[in-house]
Amino acid sequence: MYKTEKFQVRSVAEIKQDIDAMAAVRDDLSALSQRSGQGGEMNHHAAIALIEKNPELNHHQGFAMLYHWLLSGGKTVFLQDANSLIMKTDHLVDVLGYLRSTFPSIVRVTTYARSKTLVQKSLDDLKAIRRAGLDRLHVGLESGDDAVLKKIQKGATAEIHIKGGQKALAAGFQLSEYWMPGLGGKARWQDHATNTARVLSEIDPHYIRSRPFRPWPGTPLAQEMTEQTFEMLTPGEQLRELRLTMQELTITGRVCFDHAGNHWKNSQGRLLFTHSYEGYQFPQEKQAVLDLIDEGLKAGSR
Repeated sequence: MYKTEKFQVRSVAEIKQDIDAMAAVRDDLSALSQRSGQGGEMNHHAAIALIEKNPELNHHQGFAMLYHWLLSGGKTVFLQDANSLIMKTDHLVDVLGYLRSTFPSIVRVTTYARSKTLVQKSLDDLKAIRRAGLDRLHVGLESGDDAVLKKIQKGATAEIHIKGGQKALAAGFQLSEYWMPGLGGKARWQDHATNTARVLSEIDPHYIRSRPFRPWPGTPLAQEMTEQTFEMLTPGEQLRELRLTMQELTITGRVCFDHAGNHWKNSQGRLLFTHSYEGYQFPQEKQAVLDLIDEGLKAGSR
């Protein structure tokens, strides 16, 4: 996603300017809502009036996003882009404090994080960031198999993933780990399944989220598919791999299939798994998940 972008850490001052700009829009919308005579509740009349005063907002994607966020209560925030924790700890703490004080409605702040960065940060630093108001981390595990991780140039080993995940939990974060069914291809499906289950079990995150592998044009794996040196699993073979992963998994969190890529079907042609964000609670619903996979296998899921 970031191949064409140059990495840079934005300054605290610049980030605060963004927060101030959003707060100014909020305040203008609030004032215009008061004048509209509809009880002061934020409404589309105020949004239209603000656009009429500032026509450039009509072509600014951020305005629509901000308006709908405010309309929904302004409760959750996601810090972009891929690894916010790379910032200096005191800088990130400053930003989080400023964000929450400027928008008191916020109840949860989430960001992506890399296992390697979590390992490099001290536990005290991570705890300080958590206290400042960062609640949830999304980490891309992809696989727990070192051979697969090396092949995709993840930049982290299974051991780094384990240490990073455990450290995030020790600091008090809510943790979501993402993995890719099918990423090992036909050559390493068993190792990918069992080692991923082992790593996730050692971490025991709050959420585990399935993002089945699909090749992206122009990537090395896509080229290997063309050259037939990497063989993709069929949907049925993915389910077989998934069953092994779920069988070996020993966690107390939730397993989620909240993405369109989890497309397996049952005999009625319906989705095998719920796409609910909350997924299935383990270990209580582990057998139910295994039963669903068996249903998909019997149906010859496509």
